Amino acid sequence: MGANRPITVGRIDYANSWPIFHYAEQQLPMDRFRIEKRVPAALNRALKLGEIDITSMSSFAYAENADNYLLLPDLSVSAKGRVNSILLFLKKPLEDVLQGRIAMTATSATSVNLLKILMKLYYHAEPSFVTMEPSLDEMLAEADAALLIGDTAIQASWANKDRGLAVIDLGELWRSWTGYGMTFALVAVRKEIAERDPGAVADVLHALTTSKERSLRNLKPLVDKACAQLGGEPAYWNRYFHELHYNFGSDEQAGLKLYFEYAHRLGLLPNEVRMRFFEDHAALKVKNE
Repeated sequence: MGANRPITVGRIDYANSWPIFHYAEQQLPMDRFRIEKRVPAALNRALKLGEIDITSMSSFAYAENADNYLLLPDLSVSAKGRVNSILLFLKKPLEDVLQGRIAMTATSATSVNLLKILMKLYYHAEPSFVTMEPSLDEMLAEADAALLIGDTAIQASWANKDRGLAVIDLGELWRSWTGYGMTFALVAVRKEIAERDPGAVADVLHALTTSKERSLRNLKPLVDKACAQLGGEPAYWNRYFHELHYNFGSDEQAGLKLYFEYAHRLGLLPNEVRMRFFEDHAALKVKNE
């Protein structure tokens, strides 16, 4: 790992992350930064292995290695209620699903473990789980219900208008149960990168924050992009981006803290999680020098 190599930034290329990244690349010079687009599970793995330096990542994967990472402040993909792209499709009545088999996407740890928490602590049920590639038809051929996330879930929800499957939005269910919103993704940096090149990390933080703010001031470019690449109507995408939240303030942190506590209680996370932030770490380092 050369000291002069570009800082590699991982990007979840689902529509729900677009506001954070849409304008960021033009602010990050290619000679100093490289952007890589992958599904959440691949980014989680790459950050852990040191193949990338900073990434948007699933909240659960951050928690698994929180001692090695710092969070970039006030950046997340969260929902106060309905999230529209973390969906459980049921081909049988709920009471049968709770005693049956659920197929889960292989692409994100946060949603999979949120489902396990809801099944155990909310429904007091213990269905069996099978991990599959994200194809609704293939999943429902093997199981009584299927969990899809991201753009695949959105497109399946449109197709479902003709099928009539019952659908549970996990963000909405979490809110109705706990009273909190849910944070599905965060942006984290490896600690050694923050130590070695805090200036580059600060540049990435500035680019992502600026992109978030600019995107949310005018959603039309994102709505147009979504319609062109993924289909659907402008009204759907306007509502979709408005119902997501991209900050990570005290409310979002409280909801995620509860999620981590439940995951730890169920043995899904081996350790309790203390969230640490890049800005706090940088300030402490300056104070100690």
